[in-house]
Amino acid sequence: MAEDREPLFSSKNMKLLREPLGTSNPITVQVLGICSALAVTAKLEPSVVMAISVVAVMAVSNVVISLLRHTIPPRIRIIVQLTVIAFMVILVDQVLKAFAYDVSRQLSVFVGLIITNCIIMGRLEAFALGNKPWPSLLDGIGNAAGYGIILIIVGFVRELFGSGTIWGFPLMEKMGLYSIGYENNGFMILPPMALIIVGIIIWVQRNKNTELIES
Repeated sequence: MAEDREPLFSSKNMKLLREPLGTSNPITVQVLGICSALAVTAKLEPSVVMAISVVAVMAVSNVVISLLRHTIPPRIRIIVQLTVIAFMVILVDQVLKAFAYDVSRQLSVFVGLIITNCIIMGRLEAFALGNKPWPSLLDGIGNAAGYGIILIIVGFVRELFGSGTIWGFPLMEKMGLYSIGYENNGFMILPPMALIIVGIIIWVQRNKNTELIES
């Protein structure tokens, strides 16, 4: 009945958006999607573009799988999920090549590897297959945003201290730091540094939230 319908922006639905940003973040809590966090975060721009790409792919894929959840035979559900994700990834890749070609070249094969991102597959399997489209959309956006926030933080720190720039703008030079002896840290743009920064974020988060330590 209409009166029994849950409000679109109920506290339960908002929790789907809110929790992946913190207490159930897919990277820092569930430790998923680490590979792309290492590979595409040497600069801020590709980090942001990858984050937006994953939001688009995960949100739409969650909704499509939710709409099809009663018609997908269990034996082929993984194949159907991969097909939906692959279609969305191809679409995103073509859009990037058409409107952001330079960034598309920087991301290289990593856009295509969104297909194998365990965060997306995990949410389709664990949530979209058992829930209605609207909660599935919020769950997809929330988890993708939680993933994207970490990428953006890591990309910001690595570009700032590794290249002295932010989105290509020579921030350190404009601040006059080079004239007083500051030098860029080349180690920051190497993949291991991304893992170290993620580790620091995990440490800070778990020290602020004792529930995560206990779990």
